Amino acid sequence: MFNADFAPIDESRFSAMPSALPIVFVVDDDISVRESLELMIRSAGWLPELFDSAQAFLARPRPTAPSCLVLDVNLPDLNGLDLQTSIGTDRPEMPIIFITGYGDIPLTVRAMKAGAAEFLTKPFEDDVLLLAMADALERSREALVREQGLHGLRDAHASLTPREREVLAMVVAGRLNKQIAADLGISEITVKAHRGKVMRKMHARSLPDLVKMAAQLPAVPAAHD
Repeated sequence: MFNADFAPIDESRFSAMPSALPIVFVVDDDISVRESLELMIRSAGWLPELFDSAQAFLARPRPTAPSCLVLDVNLPDLNGLDLQTSIGTDRPEMPIIFITGYGDIPLTVRAMKAGAAEFLTKPFEDDVLLLAMADALERSREALVREQGLHGLRDAHASLTPREREVLAMVVAGRLNKQIAADLGISEITVKAHRGKVMRKMHARSLPDLVKMAAQLPAVPAAHD
């Protein structure tokens, strides 16, 4: 599951909110289940994509729109739990809702520990699944926004000159302008000029804002206490 406590900088400065029609993937070898879920998903205003096997789903490129996966545990090729493991690192922004007619506690625990959004045993109420899908799609949207924001942040950092990156690293490490000037053998006025360019290129509104941004960049050390 996604970390709700994660609080990155304001991604809207770097990217737009994902606006593509959300996709609900269904992987189930029972055609009647696929057809029933297709109607349900369309009625909710989402785009259904249906697969009868795990391998068929894996052949589909990673989507850029918010998405979730409604997954049967028992599949003819790769079972649902193995598929969950397979896509865990490749598609972390895609929550998984398990559905099964043979649920048991160890199976449920294993799926939930691996990050499943929900585990439903057939038969289940349509409203329960719809609510689970709506929640999963919102989590996916939020994850995509965070991901796009981080891409924009990395691009902004990449636009800095080598000198500006040096100044950024020293600023977020808590160094004063005069200390930075002495370390780099330049004037304080030049340091201030570099700081100003760093702030503009990084779209930072304040020094604390810049420090938060730097914390998202592995190449930049965190500020000292």
